[in-house]
Amino acid sequence: MRLAGKTAIITGAGSGFGAGMARKFAAEGARVMIADINMDAAQTIAAEVGGVAHQVDVAVNARVQEMAQAALSAFGHVDILINNAGITHLPKPMETVEEDEFDRVLAVNAKSVYLTAKHLVTHMKSRGTGVILNIASTAGLSPRPNLNWYNASKGWMITATKAMAVELAPSGVRVNALCPVAGETPLLASFMGENTPERRAAFLSTIPMGRFSTPEDMGNAACYLCSDEASLITGVAMEVDGGRCI
Repeated sequence: MRLAGKTAIITGAGSGFGAGMARKFAAEGARVMIADINMDAAQTIAAEVGGVAHQVDVAVNARVQEMAQAALSAFGHVDILINNAGITHLPKPMETVEEDEFDRVLAVNAKSVYLTAKHLVTHMKSRGTGVILNIASTAGLSPRPNLNWYNASKGWMITATKAMAVELAPSGVRVNALCPVAGETPLLASFMGENTPERRAAFLSTIPMGRFSTPEDMGNAACYLCSDEASLITGVAMEVDGGRCI
């Protein structure tokens, strides 16, 4: 029960890594808001873990404000914020990515971190405590060709994490990032372009440990970084990647 008494908002928690983190956090004693653009998915995970479901588009200011207010209403305070919601464009040469695709990737993967900070950092600073965890990617550290603007958005998130960490440290708020390799999530097929045995084998060949990240891997790593066991850890971008970035 490493998170007993803690409250957490996890965006994009209706599936994939977010759902894995929600399950782990609930098992460790946290009260969790399952925030997702897909309300049916959010309600399914919330029912499973005894959490609170909330529909949100993390790229829209008013919706993020509503999410923050709903969490404060439900929990009274927010200890942990996990910026997990993310999207990608399909693999293609950088110059062929359409402007609306680029705008959506940066809005969901980057602007959302600004918006959640806008509506929750003041609350955390007022309490003198809090943890923010940004779900970045190995793509921000060791980019793959043809995912250029997705790579860039995750590199942005890693730099934002470090900048947030150094600014918020005096206020008692820690900020870290996790960098998973591709995982068994709804985004996997988008990363590969098509989900074929050949594409999967090509991806796996770049991971020394020979497997993808799992929601359980992410839940375990996130639990540690958000627990009091990591009380002196801030500004790190922890690789959960089976050696992909070595």
